[in-house]
Amino acid sequence: MSEGNKFKRPVFYYVDVSGAGLQLDSFEELAMPLFDQLYNFAHWLTQNREEAEDLVQETYAKALKGFSSFQLGTNFRAWMYRILRNTFLTSRTGLKVTMTIPLDAEEDGPELAVEHDTPETLLFERLNRELLQSTIDELPVHFREIFLLCEVEEMSYQEISETLSIPIGTVMSRLSRARKTLRDRLRPQPHVGTAATEKGANHGL
Repeated sequence: MSEGNKFKRPVFYYVDVSGAGLQLDSFEELAMPLFDQLYNFAHWLTQNREEAEDLVQETYAKALKGFSSFQLGTNFRAWMYRILRNTFLTSRTGLKVTMTIPLDAEEDGPELAVEHDTPETLLFERLNRELLQSTIDELPVHFREIFLLCEVEEMSYQEISETLSIPIGTVMSRLSRARKTLRDRLRPQPHVGTAATEKGANHGL
């Protein structure tokens, strides 16, 4: 969890029908280990600590309320991330960022996502962390969330597909585009000034 995340984990009160105590215990056992991961993902999405805190609190409240609809034995982590993501997309911040997302022709052709431990991912690890973070923050949210779920949360393509309710092909296409965008933005630019100086010096010979 980031150093700025000092807010307390949610405390659940669930008093209603018989068996509610057992349901609450089951929910806490499954949900609380995911708290730090969900907060970090929320912070990446909102880029604001207070909004991330509110998003996580609302996610847990919605998840507890709808826990009876969760099918035990299925992917609980994907279920929680899906609630958080959908809550974000319907928030004021989420609506604002999704209105300007260019998903131009993202479904054109089956672009294969690059696997782990490629030259690109090794480059990401060597880069200044702040530069990488700011560059990821600039990605459109639909690309950013898939990149984070894959590279940071280490979800499989299948898990990401379940979390975002999109086909695996779309996951791979968006991930490929996210990585390409990061490579393009992080690639060192030629030193135009140096080249011009050398050219001028050559003319003087």
